Amino acid sequence: QVQLVESGGGLVQAGGSLRLSCAASGRFYSVDDMAWYRQIPGKQRELVATITSGGTTNYRNSVKGRFAISRDNAKNTVYLQMNSVEPEDAAVYVCNARIAQTNWGARLNYWGRGTQVTVSS
Repeated sequence: QVQLVESGGGLVQAGGSLRLSCAASGRFYSVDDMAWYRQIPGKQRELVATITSGGTTNYRNSVKGRFAISRDNAKNTVYLQMNSVEPEDAAVYVCNARIAQTNWGARLNYWGRGTQVTVSS
């Protein structure tokens, strides 16, 4: 079975940095687009950043210039480098990936279970 497992969350001071990782494991043909979402208490789920299989990135406006999404295709891993973290960035960060299945190649959407980022001010 395909799994996405996030890591790297934790407590960070406002203005500090943190790097999240999300690794895909299991049986699949390839990992296509990947993304980071976040769930902030009291707010709707937000799309934070996306990265295509070719490395094209997009960010929500509030994190532009502070966050950077990247990927290591050899490791089937996507990263979110969070710099200049603000208290408003505190959330459960959830990895999402579109993954092509072995044999039939259908693209299926997978979600990780999330990693908590807490920001102290």
